[in-house]
Amino acid sequence: MRGWLNHLDVERGVSDNTLKSYRRDLARYAAYLASRGVGDPAQVGEGHVADFLASLREGDGEHPPLAASSAARTLVAVRGFHRFLALEGDVATDPAGAVAPPRAPSRLPKAISVEDVERLLDAASVGDTPASLRDRALLEVLYGAGARISEAVGLDVDDVDTDEGVVRLLGKGSKERLVPLGSYAAQALGAYLVRGRPALAVKGRGTPALFLNQRGGRLSRQSAWSALRAAAARADLGGHLSPHTLRHSFATHLLDGGADVRVVQELLGHASVTTTQIYTLVTVQRLREVYAQSHPRAR
Repeated sequence: MRGWLNHLDVERGVSDNTLKSYRRDLARYAAYLASRGVGDPAQVGEGHVADFLASLREGDGEHPPLAASSAARTLVAVRGFHRFLALEGDVATDPAGAVAPPRAPSRLPKAISVEDVERLLDAASVGDTPASLRDRALLEVLYGAGARISEAVGLDVDDVDTDEGVVRLLGKGSKERLVPLGSYAAQALGAYLVRGRPALAVKGRGTPALFLNQRGGRLSRQSAWSALRAAAARADLGGHLSPHTLRHSFATHLLDGGADVRVVQELLGHASVTTTQIYTLVTVQRLREVYAQSHPRAR
């Protein structure tokens, strides 16, 4: 299993978070095989993989049942591992190739209204402290550029150009993309870079990171989550918001405004337009709601 993980890390350039997930999934798979007396990948048959998938959905004494999406993600790791062994010639056949992942129910991404986004962003600014300027800039980037939380906290100072209003994001698979920031995000970043970041940086040892914590080091994902939760609480928006909510809202509002789905795909950094097209379902649902409320013969 280590050989496949090294292949993903060195040759495919997958993110650290993905590697951690795959390592955890494969450890569970190895434990399952060991419990059935299978210690050599060459001994694994299609039935073993199918039974493992069933155990994920049903749970066991140590693990609760997994949702279809989580079980499917685990199966991706298992299938990738066996496919790698087969391609390398370590085993004669791929026992996992024909095992289909469970289909997750189609769920629309959660998005909040433009008005709620504005309330959230306004609530991120509490006074003019360095942390307040940082939090406002962080949330502006999450929404203004549709950035993933890992992309935002991974930014360095050189990745943003507030004069041109663009940011360079490093997405999944170490793929870079340039995304417009918009005037509000650019202004918030400019204020943070001038009045916020220098005050935080003097407490550290020097780092190129854009968003800094109170000790002058790179802001963590957990701290970014905390900043969002605090702003949501102050805006009275409840506890359901996540950084991904802002990304969903970014895509939904663009499509509502008439943006082409291919353009939104590029801005989000999706490898396939199919992933982006789920957001079009949100706009269709919104059209139905407006129609039902407004048309005299809707009901």
